[in-house]
Formats: sequence, structure tokens, C-alpha cells
Amino acid sequence: MPGLDPTLVEHRMPIKEGYKPVKQAPRRMSKEIKENVKEEIERLVKAGFIRPAKYVEWLANIVPVLKAVTKAVRCCVDYRNINGATPKDEYPMPM
Repeated sequence: MPGLDPTLVEHRMPIKEGYKPVKQAPRRMSKEIKENVKEEIERLVKAGFIRPAKYVEWLANIVPVLKAVTKAVRCCVDYRNINGATPKDEYPMPM
């Protein structure tokens, strides 16, 4: 985000030994949804909320979710492969 020190908001994920980076195959989408996703990504880039990655070892899919009332597209990310390769927290979050 603009104005924040990168050391506060960027981090590196520890990866378990023996895991190779995974690049997920592109998810199939209709042409209309693909255009809506592209518009949403451009909006997030212009806002400075996201930026293109320079060196991509892990590649996760965008999962478009349609909002029921407004029919707007919400972009989520499929992190299942990355979650499997990272160690679990020793201390769970309190209830």
C-alpha cells in the first residue's frame, strides 16, 4: 500500500524441505467473467493495492466469485498448494 514501509508489510514464507514450487494451470472462465476479472485487477493495480510479481516461482489461480446482489466480480486466490508447503503455526489463534 502506498506510504507504508515495505519491511512492515512484505514477508517471506518458510517452505518445508522437499517441496518444489507449483505453477497451477490457468482456470477456465467465460469470456464475460474473464473481462470482469481483468477490469478488477486493473483497478487494484491503479489503486496501488497489488503489483505484478517479478520472479514468480509459485503461481496460484484467480478464482472469480460473483456477488449475488450486485453481480460484481470479486477476485480470490487459490492458495491450496502454497498452504500445503508451509509449516503450520505452533500456536493457534485464540477463540
